[in-house]
Amino acid sequence: MTEVLLIVGILVAIFVGYNIGGATTGPAFGPAVGANVITKLMAAALMSVFFFLGAITIGPQVVDTLGRELVTDTAIFTMRSNVAVLFFIGGALFIGNYAGVPASTSMTAVGAIAALGLATGELDFAVLGQIVVWWIVAPIIGFWVAGMIGRYFYPRINAWVAIESNADGENPMVSIDRSSVVPRLQFGKDADRREITGALVVVGIGCLMAFSSGTSNIANAIAPIYGTGDVDMIPLILIGSAAVTIGCFTIARRTLDTLGNDITNLPLTAAIVVAVISSGIVIGLSSIGIPASFVVIATMSIVGLGWGRATRTTTLSDVRAGEETHVSVGALTAEQEGEPSPEIGEEEPEDIPSASDLFNPSTTARVILMQNVVPILSTVGAFLTFRFVPIFGF
Repeated sequence: MTEVLLIVGILVAIFVGYNIGGATTGPAFGPAVGANVITKLMAAALMSVFFFLGAITIGPQVVDTLGRELVTDTAIFTMRSNVAVLFFIGGALFIGNYAGVPASTSMTAVGAIAALGLATGELDFAVLGQIVVWWIVAPIIGFWVAGMIGRYFYPRINAWVAIESNADGENPMVSIDRSSVVPRLQFGKDADRREITGALVVVGIGCLMAFSSGTSNIANAIAPIYGTGDVDMIPLILIGSAAVTIGCFTIARRTLDTLGNDITNLPLTAAIVVAVISSGIVIGLSSIGIPASFVVIATMSIVGLGWGRATRTTTLSDVRAGEETHVSVGALTAEQEGEPSPEIGEEEPEDIPSASDLFNPSTTARVILMQNVVPILSTVGAFLTFRFVPIFGF
């Protein structure tokens, strides 16, 4: 019976990994796909490779936190309870993926595992508190770092990078030439060196985001099974990464559409800045065993970058004089890539677009709603099951 439950548990873990692939590919490569820099197929392949690299290198730190430290007694990770925990994680993420919304996999997984610990009286509140504190602090850090870059450095980065969208082109900027024995990269026939460099930067940032996703999210699929001690870490990482790959090539197409085309007109330069900040924070937290929410950190970084950009209309002397500062996240669309920016204080508030120029309001509302609903479904469903369903009683 134990062996049967182990097989079922692994199958459910694969289902979770499948949905993680769907939820994380959009945030990582949505800008590149939306700008027609690469195809969805190439995005899936790159996501698979770099997710695995992150999972196998830094990922074990987070697996230990969720599988061994979040609860005081790992004996509650029975095969029966594991199947239920993973079912709620995977089921909740599937709802988000089906809606085309990349929900926070870390919050969803921590919620389900914490619900098991709470229902059995084995939850380590100190560890949970540390995780929650970082969930609050990390987006604030992302906001202020992005804000400072938006006010003091973004115009220079924008003028230097000059990455332009290829969304109206028939062929992607970067593709694979398979005409020879050894495949090689192929770029648009009219692309100059600067455009090629920009395209490679966008793809490279996507790879960095995929790596950061692997460091944090592999634990969400395999931590409960690892907590039982019946399967070693490396085989579980291999199984989880393979499941993520399947999700990248299938259901991820929905979140790629949402993040690449529907939700925002975020300039690629801004997308790069947000990605670097968010990925850096996630990798840093993963290295100390904290499962981080990339989606939430990235969202606050976008807001911070827009706020910092908008404050360029006001100098410190204006603030001292009591002059009002007009702030909008739509400020990120004020410049075209490669366009030199005026000095601080030289721009007029009417030159700053409104937030609706940056975000599609209806899609943004749907994303925010589902990002809250998915973790709640996982947490509440798991708690009620472990607390009141006799077959899962302890």
